[in-house]
Amino acid sequence: MSDEASDSRYGFLPERFRQAAKPGTVALRLETTRSREGVLDGVWWPRSRDIGAELPDLIHALTGHLGPIESVGLDAGAWDDVPASLMVDGRSVHIDRYPVGDDTVIVTRGDRDHFSLLVVPPHASQEAALASMARAVRAGGSDSARQILIDTGVSSGPPAETPRGADP
Repeated sequence: MSDEASDSRYGFLPERFRQAAKPGTVALRLETTRSREGVLDGVWWPRSRDIGAELPDLIHALTGHLGPIESVGLDAGAWDDVPASLMVDGRSVHIDRYPVGDDTVIVTRGDRDHFSLLVVPPHASQEAALASMARAVRAGGSDSARQILIDTGVSSGPPAETPRGADP
């Protein structure tokens, strides 16, 4: 059995993806049917909390799979300077800002077709991010985004700073 087959069997990401994954990665499990199973449709690991810099790349990647994206819903408190909309590839994408703290972004195409993506915090280690990605794209997964991050050791805030003079 190949390494990729054994990795997938145990819920890990394929080796070729594990080697390439870094901040800025989007992992998707897209089921474009009404009977989508599982809480999450994918996962996104942004490089920073600058939504103006990060969101265009996500929307561009998703548009290639889903078609035009109409809006993105996110927790405004988790991002720096959230605008009401962004121009991406010549299209205006509305940004719905909610104070929900649920570690997801909701991407909408059309009127009612929503895709929920786990957001792995930019400061996450590669190991923790990869574990979160594997759990988020598991078919039929029932864990919430928050639970996945907790179980994989990812905190939602930036790493705590060590006071000067203190041992790390």
